[in-house]
Amino acid sequence: MKKLCIYTIIIGISILINSCNSNKKNNIDGFAIGTYYSISYMGKENKTLQYPIDSIFNLYSSMFSVFDTNSLISKINNNQTTEINEDFKSIFLVAQEISSLTEGAFDITVAPLVNLWGFGKEEKKDPTQKEIDSVIKTIGYQKLSLENNHIVKENLFIQLNFNAIAKGYIVDKIAVFLSSQGYSDYLVDVGGEVFACNKNQNKWKVGIQIPTKHADDKSETDYVFYLNNKAVATSGNYRNYYEKDGERFSHIINPLTGKPEQNKLLSVTVLADNCTYADALATAFMIMDMDKSLQFLASHPEYAAYFIYNENNSYKHIKTANFPDKIN
Repeated sequence: MKKLCIYTIIIGISILINSCNSNKKNNIDGFAIGTYYSISYMGKENKTLQYPIDSIFNLYSSMFSVFDTNSLISKINNNQTTEINEDFKSIFLVAQEISSLTEGAFDITVAPLVNLWGFGKEEKKDPTQKEIDSVIKTIGYQKLSLENNHIVKENLFIQLNFNAIAKGYIVDKIAVFLSSQGYSDYLVDVGGEVFACNKNQNKWKVGIQIPTKHADDKSETDYVFYLNNKAVATSGNYRNYYEKDGERFSHIINPLTGKPEQNKLLSVTVLADNCTYADALATAFMIMDMDKSLQFLASHPEYAAYFIYNENNSYKHIKTANFPDKIN
């Protein structure tokens, strides 16, 4: 008989482990980069793993955090002449690639708009159309280039924000570290962005969260599936938002309109070979809307997705044919 171990994630995804052998499941939990993380691995417990994992978080926070004035991205945003390292170059090039693939729906230059709407370092507010029009002139991934390991901006007002891709990148880096330490069955979860590695027939189950009416409502899961040597990331508009005069403003800002995206999509869960792409594409699909996203996925079968949307005040869902089947 298979041994069942259960593990529940706070936001976005619930995870269960179905083990075919007698290996012990070990957990490492903590809080970093503004969110929780939880790592499970099969085998003998190794209490020395906590320190290098925390060091990975600290390393990438020092590169990608817009809240750290000494981070590499903050220095670039402040127009300090700074040579980037290989990690920064790698995430930048992936971001530019996805921006091109999604025709600008994903764009790391969205930072000034995020701040304008109060989802960055500024307080939440309702900007005027004049303010939006002024800021949107600085937006556009095409206004960036990479020359001699330096980010070159078309104008000095351009600012970067990796929040829609950094968690996925960090998940991938932790996965690489665990593999380098000889682990072949593990699950890495950073704020709901997940990578599952199972080389020895251990099965990881992942459940997609049902969208909540309010940000602080209890989380429940519905669609549960096996995640095997893949990454999964979810983007949704029902947890981080503010309301004014009965209108809800999501933290997902459309870089093409300069406004919080408002369509019938509530969440998108994306499956990919790595979490960097899954993370960024989940955000892009929320902005592209469901029909355009499904067209994109039809020509990119290397990705799969599960959409939850609102139709006549009722939750509906649709998935690509290559998305894993639901476990009954």
